[in-house]
Amino acid sequence: MAIKVRYYAAARDLCGCSEESFQGEADRFSQAEFLSSIGARHPGFQEHAGRMRLAVNGDFAAPDSVIRDGDEVVVLPPVAGGRNEPLAAIRRAPLSVEEVMDAVRHPGAGAVTVFTGVIRNHSNGKSVSRIEYEAYEELAEKEMRRILERTMIESPGVLVAAAHRVGTLAVGDIAVVVTASASHRAEAFQACRTVIDRIKDTVPVWKKEWDTAGAADWVNLEV
Repeated sequence: MAIKVRYYAAARDLCGCSEESFQGEADRFSQAEFLSSIGARHPGFQEHAGRMRLAVNGDFAAPDSVIRDGDEVVVLPPVAGGRNEPLAAIRRAPLSVEEVMDAVRHPGAGAVTVFTGVIRNHSNGKSVSRIEYEAYEELAEKEMRRILERTMIESPGVLVAAAHRVGTLAVGDIAVVVTASASHRAEAFQACRTVIDRIKDTVPVWKKEWDTAGAADWVNLEV
């Protein structure tokens, strides 16, 4: 089997290279086996292997995933802010913008951008009095985290976080908060927009809009 490996930041320094290839007879590796193989090749890496995360083919590797022939593996040390997992939350209580911002703040961030989605009083020419959000909560948080991790892989040095509210929200309430931090504003703005667009596309959250007359419709599926 042949596997291409790329290293970032401290992992690159420990291994003395930015990328290399691994050849082997086995048809698959567990993540622990693969990290051990890196340590055998680069002794300085071994004592830090337990703190590294792996991304495989552009997504963070799930704990039980394996590495196969032809995969591209990226070895990632702990991020600058010391967070191993991004904040991805489904909440029933009102959202705290500061909490989501704090999840991406760190001394190396020169820019922190924030998007807040707020309930407005109209939609498609109709008045809106309130919105009811429903989610498959466990899967929604998992998908949000996948989106955040994918965005950070695509934009090294960027941190992102997100929280979405469920339940009944009134006009003016905050439904979703997305934050991004980076060294410069352009990267932070782009990451924030990428995350909210992906959340709207794939996270299993649904909303029912209520008008001022008491009628209600599910958005994108009138029944």
